[in-house]
Amino acid sequence: MTQSLHDYFRHFIATVWLLNGLYCKVLGQVPRHEQIVETILGPTYSHELTILIGLLEICLGIIIYLNIQAKFIAIFQILIVMTMNLLEFELAQEWLLWGAWNLVFASLFCLMIYLHTFVFKPVRKEV
Repeated sequence: MTQSLHDYFRHFIATVWLLNGLYCKVLGQVPRHEQIVETILGPTYSHELTILIGLLEICLGIIIYLNIQAKFIAIFQILIVMTMNLLEFELAQEWLLWGAWNLVFASLFCLMIYLHTFVFKPVRKEV
């Protein structure tokens, strides 16, 4: 995989986290995200917790974009995405955009993260 294609995938993964964190959660443009948090963690602080989760997702996106501790962060992402999606599947499936299919898309995203980090190494062109 060329360096530029490898960077493209890293930027794509980072953008997923940045958009989900900022647009969906911090700015509250996708209310079902807060509904999911409320269903799983309760209504008392669901708004504040949704914003906190969004801020953490933004931080994760920045870390990925900057390529800091890539292997550790890849494992962390896979654990977070699968844990989050299994909890949502079990406890808040009615709020999921694609219902049970969310697990399929989450698994594909995790596979992309895994392949990008551990399988497809960037090839630098010699000048």
